[in-house]
Amino acid sequence: MSTYQGNEPSQIVYTATAQVTGGRNGHAVSHEPELEFDLDTPVAMGGKGQGTNPEQLFAIGWGACFQGALALAAKEQRVAATKLAKSQVRASISLGPEGESFGLKGKIEVVLPDLDDEAAAKLVERTQDLCPYSKATAGNVPTEVVVVKSLD
Repeated sequence: MSTYQGNEPSQIVYTATAQVTGGRNGHAVSHEPELEFDLDTPVAMGGKGQGTNPEQLFAIGWGACFQGALALAAKEQRVAATKLAKSQVRASISLGPEGESFGLKGKIEVVLPDLDDEAAAKLVERTQDLCPYSKATAGNVPTEVVVVKSLD
């Protein structure tokens, strides 16, 4: 077995654990609170698309984490919380062939309608430094982070 020795949190405050059987076409269970669902390969990859897939879960987790870190960056930069009330984050995770296996590519789109372009860009740049998912993908997953006017 191997262990990666990277920057470790100074204290663990929460650990999520999931049990998966059957891989991409299986079943997943997590606890506290109970979360249970079927997994299925996306139609684009030859599956039935009748269940959740790992890329969806990654996108949801990263998007939620990024938006949380956005609030932390705003506080740090003295941006009023009311300026984030209409903010939105869309996270996309793409999967495709990479050598003998598969690789990921990520994109985060951020809407900050109550901030000017310069303030929004500065806030999103700092958020990228604070978000644990962004830190985890840095140098590992090709990623694009952009401020957009809308998600339409």
